[in-house]
Amino acid sequence: MKKQIIALTFISTLLFSGFAKADEGMWLPFLLGRNYEDMKKHGLNLTQEEIYSINNSSLKDAIVSFGGFCTAEVISDQGLILTNHHCGYDAIAEASTEEENHLDNGFWAKNHKEEIAIPGLTATFIISIDDVTEQITKNLTDDMTEEERATKIKEISAQLTKEAVGDSNYKAFVRDFFEGNEFYIFVTETYQDVRLAGTPPESIGKFGHDSDNWMYPRHTGDFSLFRIYSGEDNKPAAYSENNKPYTPKHSLPVSIKGYEKGDFAMVFGFPGSTDRYLSSFGVEQAVSLEQPKRVEIRKVKLDIMKKYMKESTEVRLNYASKHAQVANYWKYFIGQSEQLKNNKVADKKRELEARFTEFAEENPQYAEVLPMIENTYKFTNNSVYANVYQSEFIYSVDLNLNVFRFVLLENYVKQGMGDRAYASFKERLMSFYETANMDLEFETLEAVLKMYYKDIPEDMMPELIQKAGDKGKLDKLVKKARKKSIFASKESFEKFDAKVQDSEEFPIEKLKKDPLFQIIESIYTEYEALTSDEEYIQQMNNLKRANRLFVKGYREMDADKTFYPNANSTLRLTYGSILPYSPEEGKEYGIYTTLEEGLKKEDPNNPEFHVSPKLKELFKNKDYGRYANDKGEMVVNFISNNDITGGNSGSPVINADGELIGTAFDGNWEAMSGDIFFEKDIQRTISCDIRYVLFIIEKYGEAHNLIEEMEIVE
Repeated sequence: MKKQIIALTFISTLLFSGFAKADEGMWLPFLLGRNYEDMKKHGLNLTQEEIYSINNSSLKDAIVSFGGFCTAEVISDQGLILTNHHCGYDAIAEASTEEENHLDNGFWAKNHKEEIAIPGLTATFIISIDDVTEQITKNLTDDMTEEERATKIKEISAQLTKEAVGDSNYKAFVRDFFEGNEFYIFVTETYQDVRLAGTPPESIGKFGHDSDNWMYPRHTGDFSLFRIYSGEDNKPAAYSENNKPYTPKHSLPVSIKGYEKGDFAMVFGFPGSTDRYLSSFGVEQAVSLEQPKRVEIRKVKLDIMKKYMKESTEVRLNYASKHAQVANYWKYFIGQSEQLKNNKVADKKRELEARFTEFAEENPQYAEVLPMIENTYKFTNNSVYANVYQSEFIYSVDLNLNVFRFVLLENYVKQGMGDRAYASFKERLMSFYETANMDLEFETLEAVLKMYYKDIPEDMMPELIQKAGDKGKLDKLVKKARKKSIFASKESFEKFDAKVQDSEEFPIEKLKKDPLFQIIESIYTEYEALTSDEEYIQQMNNLKRANRLFVKGYREMDADKTFYPNANSTLRLTYGSILPYSPEEGKEYGIYTTLEEGLKKEDPNNPEFHVSPKLKELFKNKDYGRYANDKGEMVVNFISNNDITGGNSGSPVINADGELIGTAFDGNWEAMSGDIFFEKDIQRTISCDIRYVLFIIEKYGEAHNLIEEMEIVE
């Protein structure tokens, strides 16, 4: 469950239904006092200081932002961290070769020396969080334009972050919350040496693949293990053979005691983004325009990748992570659109908007808020596809993205930064060539370009593509690019690069004549013209202002409620209970699934449901060690009503005593609308039971060394 906010909805991140409930809410841990009594009523046995403290070790010191896109948790005093298999997927694929295929076969380091360094992978801890709303808002005025407001916020934030870190190795950033009504500063520490310590094979870590993604009941061992390394002083250091395992401030004890229906459960992590206050107008645009088009484009990209991946193990390894990323949100958008309709989310939004309209009648400062939001969505309906294609075609197809960077090069040259930019773009392009299959890349280019031609209005269509499309010659346009572009192969670019090195001036004009460059540049030029149009900019500014006022007014209207801010990749805590749910009348899904149930899904003819012979042997012999439940079952996954989203992948599920009972990895299909509206009766977090994790490590992977360094509570 990797979550990235895409589309016009990211511009209009209104919050919705953000008041306190035991199950709903992504709470800032440094404001825990607002919820602490309620947490105790639901079974929590910890003090506030044991959960979040600046001066003493606490749970927050075991929570890691894994690579900036997932969450992990420290589970030993030697810096061992646990996250999802799908979070480590790119690293596992990168560490794999045809000879040592860790994706297919798994990997278990039997000692520290065997652990595999993953260049570029980081682990970030939160040192402190503070409220800086007053320092910022006292310098803002109502008559400021949105541009002036943003400039002032950036200026003050820069000063605050500078003061916060001083001469330390820490970093800091300021984020706005409640649509720019509040501001908090986060001080962090990032470790750059993170190594792969263990992973099950894909047949366990990704069992069910796309078919089971976002589904429950589930039977997936979605976990992987990494280790953080530090310098001799336990501080962050670049990779070195002399680095030592990091000694954490706190590591989570691992509980194999199990749980029962109704037991307290909390999830700590870094949820990426939610749109809980998205207006009914935003919901309608997403369901009718944006999401169906994203699904259509991603399906084309997936089909092409699948074709080439089936033909070659090398291609499959090189594109495994990319395919997983595209497939994850292909299915996400299908599910979200379906459940937004099924759960009548737009109607629920309209109910709130009707109340807000009544409130605004007595509070005229809010009278224009909803009309302003509605007008912006009406204005942008015609440009939705342009936004979608820029995201899904230019930014998300690796060949196109690499060429796009060179489209921006001329501006860097004019600013006197051409050499530095060129070197950076070249390095990324060379890295792309190392694993790229150019047949796949150009087939994707042609297929999606034909879709672009059919979908984009003529007044937003580049002349180059319009002419070729009108004549039915888009395929020839792409073939010309494949044959003559300097970007078509590593060898072609190296010839161009040699001329660059011999030239006193950068050959911008030669780039502009390149056929592939021209295709990408023409699409971007039209998109830039759209987004730099004065009316478009004004509409976006209107929306930002309206969003901010809506949230401000909503909190005044329902002043008795405790609101939580939208997710924005900052550290949050959600608490609730381990509970079943009923997807439809007469049917209930229990709180956990078992290995026996999972093995019944085995299909030797479907790679998504392959089962390892060794796992079947362990099941046959009931060789579960100390990890079976009281009924003798090997529990695989379980559900709770915690409130999570993408970015929470890999988050620890913690019991009332602060002990690890699982790692969160997904949400359920029936509540796919949950990023926009929390469905309290059916929304569930799907997690991998820690007992299954330990069973796979010890019995399947025979990595007793990893088990021995954990504090296991029986």
